[in-house]
Amino acid sequence: MKQKILEIDNLHKYYGKAENETKALAGISFQVMEGEFLGIMGSSGSGKSTLLNCIARVIQPTSGKIFVDETEILTLKGAKLAEYRGKKIGYLFQNFELLDNLTGQENILLPLSIQNISEKESKKRLQELSSYLEISDILDKFPTQMSGGQKQRVAAARALILNPSIVLADEPTGALDSKNARVLLDKLEGLNQEKNTTILMVTHNSNAASYCGRILFIQDGIIFHELRRNGQEESRQEFYDRILKVMAQLGGGSANVL
Repeated sequence: MKQKILEIDNLHKYYGKAENETKALAGISFQVMEGEFLGIMGSSGSGKSTLLNCIARVIQPTSGKIFVDETEILTLKGAKLAEYRGKKIGYLFQNFELLDNLTGQENILLPLSIQNISEKESKKRLQELSSYLEISDILDKFPTQMSGGQKQRVAAARALILNPSIVLADEPTGALDSKNARVLLDKLEGLNQEKNTTILMVTHNSNAASYCGRILFIQDGIIFHELRRNGQEESRQEFYDRILKVMAQLGGGSANVL
C-alpha cells in the first residue's frame, strides 16, 4: 500500500492588508501519495505557483500546515530547513536557472557537493541520470552552448540527483517548443512510472497535464475541480479531452497539440 508523502491542510496565503488584501490561497487542502504524478492547473493568478512555492518553503503561507513524510515543514528552521530544501525536494523551474559559468556536469553535481556526497556515489548518480535523460554528450558544455531542451534536461538531472521525496516542477515546458516539451514530459513520466518518483507539476498546458495521473484545478485560491485518469483504460488523448472541458469552464485552456 502506498504511503502518504504530502499533506496540505487548510493553506492560506494573503498579500497586502485590509482593502488591498489579495487571497492567493484561500484554504486549500489535499494529499499526495508516494509515486503520484499530480498536476496543478489554473489560470494566471489562480494561486498555483504560490502553492508550489509554499511547499518549497520559498515563501511562508499566512496560515495552515504542510506535512512532508509526516514532518511539519513550516516549523523547520536553520539546518533542518536547509536539509529539507536540499534533500527532500527537487525544484524544476520554467527558465532552467542553471549557472552559466558552470558546465552541465558541474550544475548537476552542485547539490551533491553541498550535501557532501562522496565522489564515487556522485559519479554513479550522474552516470545513471545523464544516460536516462540522454544528456551524456553535453555534460562538458556550458548552458550557453545548449538548446532549451538540453538545458531543461540538465536542470531535471540537477533536481533529481539527490533522490528527493518530491519533485516540484513549475511550468517545466513553458520555455520549450513542442518537440522538446514532449521529450521532457516522456522522461518525467518514465521516472514516475519506472522509479516511482513523486512529481507535482504546475502547468497551464492541457497537453502537459495529460501526462499526470491526477489533476487539481485551482481558481481564486481554492480547489475548483479534480480529475483522475482512469488508469490504462483511458488514453492520454481521452484524458486530454476531459482536461480541456474543465479548462473551458475555468475560462482558459490550451489547444496546442504536442
